[in-house]
Amino acid sequence: MDIFQTIILALIQGLSEFLPISSSAHLILVPKIVNWPDQGLAFDVVVHLGTLSAIVYYYREVIKQLSVDFYYSVIKVQNIGQSRLAWGVLLGTIPVGLSGLFFKDFIEFNLRSIEVIAYSTLLFGVLLGFASWLNAKNNKSRELLNWTDVAFVGVMQALALIPGTSRSGITITAGLLIGLSRQMSTQFAFLLSIPVIALSAILMLLDLYHQPYLVNWPLLILGFSISALSAYFTVVFFIKLLDTIGLMPFVIYRIILGVLLLVL
Repeated sequence: MDIFQTIILALIQGLSEFLPISSSAHLILVPKIVNWPDQGLAFDVVVHLGTLSAIVYYYREVIKQLSVDFYYSVIKVQNIGQSRLAWGVLLGTIPVGLSGLFFKDFIEFNLRSIEVIAYSTLLFGVLLGFASWLNAKNNKSRELLNWTDVAFVGVMQALALIPGTSRSGITITAGLLIGLSRQMSTQFAFLLSIPVIALSAILMLLDLYHQPYLVNWPLLILGFSISALSAYFTVVFFIKLLDTIGLMPFVIYRIILGVLLLVL
């Protein structure tokens, strides 16, 4: 990898990780289209750690409160403050964690084609649009989670293992479908991303341990920094603009991208 490739791919990871457009799809597509060499596992690890650090920093106060409430809910065996949301993040991660362990190799070798990315980009883009329309029509959006919500969003999140689906996209879609508000759906989706990205990074680190090779530390540090900064500002502006622009621009982008990929 050179500096230009590092900057572009780190920006793609940072900008697309938390937008409902699928970071994995873009990281697979761009190198294939421009015929770049594979960026390598070490690079994938550091850009994921970059986006992880961004979302943890953004939600640092929320995470602190969730941790305290979770601790006291365990001690007192009752719901304390935001402990339901904390348990929701923990339990909602189980389906995607188990699916990743069981289907990792199958996905890696069978679902990373441009055709799969194109169809999943289209399908889940349309589903996001439908969920957004249905939620707006309902006018009775909820701000509180129940255990059925957690189970449904958690199972739907497992679909994000298919390239082109978008982890944030499918979890926001799931939240909207069951009547959560856009803000609550987005917050829950972003909080769910923390353990998922952390688990993904750990698995990649384990794979990296068994694949020793020379590491270009300056490029990795650059990739980490760019992905972290771009991810942080993406989250800030996405949340601020969500009520203004809604989700339709991302739906339109996904449809156009999916069609172009099928044509190509």
